[in-house]
Amino acid sequence: MNYILFDGPVRNALLPFTFTRPVADIRIGILTIREKWEMYLGYTTTTITEEYLMEKYPMVEMEENVMINSAILPNEVLAEMVKSLEGNQAIFSGDDVVAFYAKDTQEEVDFDAYEIIYYDDEVLKIEQVWDIFRKNDAALREDFELLTADRKSQPIPASVNTLAPENIFIEYGAKLEFVTLNAATGPIYIGKDTEIMEGSIIRGPFALCDGAVVKIGAKIYGATTIGPECRVGGEVSNSVMFAYSNKGHDGFLGNSVLGEWCNLGADTNNSNLKNNYEEVKLWSYEKEGFVKTGLQFCGLMMGDHSKSGINTMFNTGTVVGVCSNIFGSGFPRNYVPSFSWGGASGMVNHHINKAFDTARVMMQRRNVEFTDQDADILQYIYDETQQLRDK
Repeated sequence: MNYILFDGPVRNALLPFTFTRPVADIRIGILTIREKWEMYLGYTTTTITEEYLMEKYPMVEMEENVMINSAILPNEVLAEMVKSLEGNQAIFSGDDVVAFYAKDTQEEVDFDAYEIIYYDDEVLKIEQVWDIFRKNDAALREDFELLTADRKSQPIPASVNTLAPENIFIEYGAKLEFVTLNAATGPIYIGKDTEIMEGSIIRGPFALCDGAVVKIGAKIYGATTIGPECRVGGEVSNSVMFAYSNKGHDGFLGNSVLGEWCNLGADTNNSNLKNNYEEVKLWSYEKEGFVKTGLQFCGLMMGDHSKSGINTMFNTGTVVGVCSNIFGSGFPRNYVPSFSWGGASGMVNHHINKAFDTARVMMQRRNVEFTDQDADILQYIYDETQQLRDK
């Protein structure tokens, strides 16, 4: 069977992260949503997403297909139901479509003509950007069970202090000495070819994905995910870094999400709690204004390729778009549009060619090519967000 993940109605609510990727390629827990589905299904998947992303994330359609809602995180029971779908059948969780059978000749879907199969247990789904860190605890625990089932961890080095070592899994090639790992509060997963430098203190749930590095003396609270090839130091709490991003120095990052190719300068800090303890509001691209999150703790949402200079301060509930560069004293606005350059004293356009140059150099340092596809995607975002910078 051919499995296709579709963005669904939450795509705009998950901006700025879905500016540069389908919903399926958001990382939550240890794996991306796509990686989770592929592991459970035992098949590769393709994607239906925005047209400007489809050259990089193409769809493969066959005569018979199963369409899967990317906002729904899989589990073993749900995956078995999806694999059992037959013609004119669909799976729903409440009012949400989870998956449905489709033929390549179908131009539209009329669920009134389908046999509806209901999944009655609670599903884990992401509907807003803050769900990525808020639901990271549950997603990380499920991914830990999926990745470590019937497998044996590499030995924990003798110099490592541990609590609940049975909840720690170390992949081949990981390096760690003279660190403290507390897995009594949740599992700790240490991926392939990672490094945790001496003096670091980590409290689960925690995931360090392949090739990532924790710098000397870092203090990390769960539920936190450090994505592949990221670098992290200082103090971090309940945050998710997708991949290839850096927070290499002291400073606090809490209840936050960083996309790919971000860099936080030394002593960058974010607030995750308002001084009056009120509910945090966050900029919504979907509503084109600030919306209530229902959360008391909410920090920084930063899209791909954005950067901060040294000593940058982000206020509670700040959203930064794609390819922005923020620096200077004082607090910048709680919403920074894509391709902005500046800080509290004012913002100007970040020239597209300079943004390309920065992206190209940063990616080359990790032996990743900045492709024409990447340039076309960023050019599209630049053009589409111009009106937001003009306000």
